[in-house]
Amino acid sequence: MVTQFELIEKETIAQLSFPKTDVLENDVDIAQRFSDLNRALSLGNLEHSKIKIYFEDNQSRKVVETTVWGLTDQRVILKQGNVIPINRIYKSA
Repeated sequence: MVTQFELIEKETIAQLSFPKTDVLENDVDIAQRFSDLNRALSLGNLEHSKIKIYFEDNQSRKVVETTVWGLTDQRVILKQGNVIPINRIYKSA
């Protein structure tokens, strides 16, 4: 069964609360997530392409369609200074 993700606007991310725990447990999945986010960053900077980021806050699973503007070792930076902690992201596509 596929778990549903609620589509949200990137502007609402600032109001979300994120736990410190990682949503992924497998080291291979965690490495893949970082690789996918780096690819999304390149697409955002070179082609201004939007991607979908699947993540979970302290309430539920969500998805946002956005451009990745920056990446640190702990956060994905979106337009207007919105950030999503990397440890709360399932995948980007």
